[in-house]
Amino acid sequence: MDLGAQFLENARFETRRLKDLAEKAIAQVEDDSLLHHALDAESNSIAVLMQHLGGNLLSRWTRFLETDGEKPDRHRDREFESNRVLTRRDLLELWERGWSRCIESLDSLTPDDLSKTVRIRGEELSVPQAIQRQLVHTAYHVGQIVLLAKHLGSKHWTSLSIPRGGSQTAPGAYKKT
Repeated sequence: MDLGAQFLENARFETRRLKDLAEKAIAQVEDDSLLHHALDAESNSIAVLMQHLGGNLLSRWTRFLETDGEKPDRHRDREFESNRVLTRRDLLELWERGWSRCIESLDSLTPDDLSKTVRIRGEELSVPQAIQRQLVHTAYHVGQIVLLAKHLGSKHWTSLSIPRGGSQTAPGAYKKT
């Protein structure tokens, strides 16, 4: 397999892995009202992070190769406003719409597309740079979701990686399945 195909395969794998990680964390927050709980006035709740990632992914990956990743109809600042009327189901719909668009777009890319450029907020980036930028941004917010879910969720948290004390017996944490 050539380097471009390997890059795309890994980007697809890591994107799906981040989505799965966040969803497993969110599922452990049994009380829906806690999805809207922020640790302090300057912090985001899980709900806000879900709104933001859903909006970000939808904007960035809609017509990825043809248009600026910051769409004119996106209201980024609103994604960071707490909207307590949104239910878990509403949040998951926003979330899924963004992730689905991202995954569909990533799946449509070919190694030849990696030599192209795209724009994000007017900045020109190579396709690999834009993909890496998205993965880093997404991982940053997924980490916040996991931390909040662990803090707010079930008293019987199920580890999403190698549990404490399990390093010697755990199989490869990053094994592709």
